[in-house]
Amino acid sequence: MKLVFATNNPNKLKEVRALLPSTIKLLSLTDIGCKEDIPETSPTIEGNAIQKANYIKEHYGYDCFADDTGLEVESLDGAPGVYSARYAGKEKNADANMNKLLNELSEVEHRDAQFKTVIALIINHKLQTFTGVCKGAITKEKKGSSGFGYDPIFLPYGYSNTFAELPLSEKNKIGHRGKAVQQLIKFLNH
Repeated sequence: MKLVFATNNPNKLKEVRALLPSTIKLLSLTDIGCKEDIPETSPTIEGNAIQKANYIKEHYGYDCFADDTGLEVESLDGAPGVYSARYAGKEKNADANMNKLLNELSEVEHRDAQFKTVIALIINHKLQTFTGVCKGAITKEKKGSSGFGYDPIFLPYGYSNTFAELPLSEKNKIGHRGKAVQQLIKFLNH
């Protein structure tokens, strides 16, 4: 089975490829010649995932899936949420995003947060969504060099290491994207 993963993020591609069985040939946007920036104008994480999957199906005709992920901090009423990638500006700079978040939480003790990923799958002209959540807390400083995005400041509950300090195999087991991808695989196997 061939499926397009509607992302330009090589880190996401690597994470998902590590999870998928060899029976699924994963194509990237580069593989299908998609160079444009796919619109993400929905006010929700789920809406953005659906919007991206619909775009690929409508413009390229492939069965595909897309994801959108947000970091939701309780004391900030769920922010940065749908704006996680652009929290500190349109440049989508991970360091700037983390610095802004750490600055906003500098006087805050309640640092509970969750990562949420929604995957939208379009296969045989039908839409299906899968949601993965990983709960944890925001650290007071960046730790670790693996991963991407907010991984250096996200400490999953029950762990003493941030996502950026965990090996990919461990992060995929407990992480939001890994949980959503496992649901996707289960669905595809039925």
